[in-house]
Amino acid sequence: MAVYALGDLHLSFYKEKSMDIFGGNWSGHAEKIRECWLAAVTPEDTVVLPGDTSWAMNFEELLPDFAFLDSLPGRKLIGKGNHDYWWNTLKKLREFTAQNGFCSIDFLHNNAYECGGLALCGTRGWNFEGAKGGDREFDAKIIRREVERLRFSLEAGRSSGGRPVVFLHYPPVYEGIECAEILEVLLSYGVKDCYYGHLHGAAAKKAVTGLYRGIRFYLVSCDSVGFCPVPVADGV
Repeated sequence: MAVYALGDLHLSFYKEKSMDIFGGNWSGHAEKIRECWLAAVTPEDTVVLPGDTSWAMNFEELLPDFAFLDSLPGRKLIGKGNHDYWWNTLKKLREFTAQNGFCSIDFLHNNAYECGGLALCGTRGWNFEGAKGGDREFDAKIIRREVERLRFSLEAGRSSGGRPVVFLHYPPVYEGIECAEILEVLLSYGVKDCYYGHLHGAAAKKAVTGLYRGIRFYLVSCDSVGFCPVPVADGV
């Protein structure tokens, strides 16, 4: 029973949307994902998808993208990204998957999942643009909400008894700027491994990876990892 992470699939089977702005390696990326996935993931495994899974705007457009995911082996736990415009309440998301028979798909949202001795936790996070001259009041409000969601998830993970591993969409550290509130939560709960996405192309080259303030960070956006699911630390 292994755990993997893969972010920013940016699926668009309903209406094709090019990702070439981030590099030619995105050409045919859904097929690349499928091939890599089939080579690594078994039906007993879990894959966490931390955001930007589909370009769909609603459930109708989401259908072919989730059908693609459901056809792949393993359980999929999907978190929210900034481009997941189809996202809804957890109740409605689960109703959608149940109605369409997508039995292998669930959602990482105000909850946690125990898997192989790990507590899989997470939330979207935020890009804290206020630190670079954006709308500080708006950013602060969103960050407070995401901090609470992260705490809620980590508390659920703590109840499971597993070692907490966190999956975010936005990086909590980038270009020398920290989202202090998110980092404080990670440190206070003893999180040692944090996986995130969001960054592509040139931006990914500036990503913070490896050990930072006692936490090991991993960038798992599709193009940064060759469109292949990444084994999660100590997953068994």
